[in-house]
Amino acid sequence: MTRTVLITGATAGFGAATSRRFVAEGWKVVGTGRRAERLRELADELGNSFHGAAFDITDEAGTRAALAALPDDFAGIDVLVNNAGLALGTAPAPNTSLSDWKRMIDTNITGLVTITDLMLPGLIERKGMIVNLSSVAAHYPYPGGNVYGGTKAFLRQFSLGLRSDLHGTGVRVTSIEPGLCESEFTLVRTKGDQAAHDALYGGANPIQPQDIANTIYWVASQPPHVNINSLEVMPVSQSWAPFQIYRGG
Repeated sequence: MTRTVLITGATAGFGAATSRRFVAEGWKVVGTGRRAERLRELADELGNSFHGAAFDITDEAGTRAALAALPDDFAGIDVLVNNAGLALGTAPAPNTSLSDWKRMIDTNITGLVTITDLMLPGLIERKGMIVNLSSVAAHYPYPGGNVYGGTKAFLRQFSLGLRSDLHGTGVRVTSIEPGLCESEFTLVRTKGDQAAHDALYGGANPIQPQDIANTIYWVASQPPHVNINSLEVMPVSQSWAPFQIYRGG
C-alpha cells in the first residue's frame, strides 16, 4: 500500500530534497509552503505523486482550509514532517528586532503546533509518525542565537512530550537536530546577504539538504516497533567551541 507524507516548508532546502527522496521511494507527498510557484515547479518535476498545497503556516484558518481541501488520494497522511521554520537576524538580544522574534515564534512554534494538532486525529488513526526538524541550537547556545535557539529547544521538548502523550497509540515521534547545513537558511536569516552565506559555508564541507532528506527517510522507514527519539547530525567539520569568559569586571 502506498503511504503518504506531508512535508511543510517544501519549497526549498530540506523540504524540497525530502519531497524528492520520498517520491523516489514510491511514496505520495503533500508539499506545503507559501511560494505557490515553487510548489508548481516541484509538481512538474515529481509528477502525480506530488500534491502542492500553498498556504502560510502562521495562518490558522488557511492551514485548516488547505488540509480540508486535500484530494482524497492525498488526504490519508501517514507521516507529518514539520520542516517549515526560519531564523531571522544574527545580532545579540539588545540589538534585535522584536518583530523578527515574534515571526520566528509564530512560524517555528505556533504554526507547527497548530498543524500538528489538526493532524493528530488522523495520525493516531493510522498509527503514523511525526518528524520534527529541530536544530543543534536546541542544545548549544551561541551569540545571536537567542529566540531561534529557544524555538528549537521548544521543538525538541515538544517532541518528547508528544512521545509521552501518545504512548500506546502506535504513533512515533522523532526530533531531528541538524548542525551546519548549506541551504537558503542563512540568506533568509541575513535578508539576502550572499557574502554572509558564502563566508559561513565556504570551505566547511557542510551538510547538504539531501543528507537530511536521507536521514528523514531512514527514520520513516524503520519498522513500526522502532522509534528514533532524537537524532543530532553535524558535518565532520563542525564541533564545539570553548565557553566564553568576560574579564571586564
